[in-house]
Amino acid sequence: MSRLGENLFKTLEEPLQLVELIQSCLRGNREAQKILYKSFYGYAMSICIRYALTREEAKEIVNDGFMKVFTRLVSRDEQVPFKPWLRKVMINTAIDHYRKHSKHYNHKEINETLAWIPSQQVDVIGDISYEELIKMIQQLPPAYRAVFNLYVIDGYTHEEVAEQLDISVGASKSNLFKARENLKAVLKKINVKRYA
Repeated sequence: MSRLGENLFKTLEEPLQLVELIQSCLRGNREAQKILYKSFYGYAMSICIRYALTREEAKEIVNDGFMKVFTRLVSRDEQVPFKPWLRKVMINTAIDHYRKHSKHYNHKEINETLAWIPSQQVDVIGDISYEELIKMIQQLPPAYRAVFNLYVIDGYTHEEVAEQLDISVGASKSNLFKARENLKAVLKKINVKRYA
């Protein structure tokens, strides 16, 4: 890595350095693209992993997303900060991936058998790690997972979710309800296993 690359990587938090890095990417500088990719890979992965079934699928979405980033940097509105713009590109790439593969997914439901709940309620959510929560979301059927992520985590309205996924508003609401019910069932099972 060149001295310029090392300096840009070390001070990427400074807006001027990020602007310079983006300008280098626009000029087709492969080293600058590599630095930008490495600098924002973790952030992009944290978005895409929620939409993917596996970590490998999430990596594929991230890589597709960065391809879009590098081809669309030239048309990016500079009034929009880079990180929110990147987030939108990654979400849209994840949705494109969902649309492309939705006909191939197996749409079987998670077993929703309700488990016995101890009379003494325990705060399960507080005991769950981020990784466990992501795994729970990944267990959702793809249609439920997409709606849950867009609505609950990314803050889209049901109308926006319906438009993104090419479904009705009613289907968006129904899928969100089913996603929440599935997650509740999983949480109840975790509660029983941990505190039985």
